[in-house]
Amino acid sequence: MNKHSCIIIEDEPLALERTKDFVLKIPFLNLLATFDNALEGLSFLKSNEVDLLFLDINMDELSGIELLESSNISSQVIITTAYQEYALKGYELNVTDYLLKPFTFNRFLQAVNKTHENLQQNIAEPTPDYIFIKTENRLDKINLNDIIYIEGMRDYRRIHTVNKKIMTLQNFKDLEKIIPSNLVCRVHKSYMVSLPKIESIERSRIKIGDKLIPISETYRASFFQKINNVT
Repeated sequence: MNKHSCIIIEDEPLALERTKDFVLKIPFLNLLATFDNALEGLSFLKSNEVDLLFLDINMDELSGIELLESSNISSQVIITTAYQEYALKGYELNVTDYLLKPFTFNRFLQAVNKTHENLQQNIAEPTPDYIFIKTENRLDKINLNDIIYIEGMRDYRRIHTVNKKIMTLQNFKDLEKIIPSNLVCRVHKSYMVSLPKIESIERSRIKIGDKLIPISETYRASFFQKINNVT
């Protein structure tokens, strides 16, 4: 059985040790690192691929919820918290499971098994080369390789492709969930770009055709990481 990589972000020392002990009992989990604050954990996630994230909610500087809302986390996420009132918010952010402290090993195992099933399905099912976008009263099919860039226009996003432009109310977070980040990635609060369509990069601007697209500080590090991985 292939092992699933995981990390723990938890600022309570006893809770961190308990979760760590549980993880080490699971043969198909490979614990890469533990962090006692969300900022260090987020920095690790930006440069490392992780299958599963065990995430506490109430932490100083950056909470678990804020981490999920502000970052494009592709890992499976199991929230570990003493606060039941965040459960609805957690599921709105598409977490895999929500463990209420103090949780038993049996309950922990249920959550991990759910993660394992999800990851196995992701391996078994090939990634489609197209998506469907909501526009007006219909769904438009877009081939991922046809996307050039996506720009934000107030409440709308305009998707520029090689043969058409599509307006949608789907926000950038929705689009990031359905478009592979190694193909089309966020570079600015108002732009996503297709990496294969980039012609050149100069300072803080990307040239695609006759369009110059800015790179913001928020997305600079993750964007250049993807560029370096490609090259």
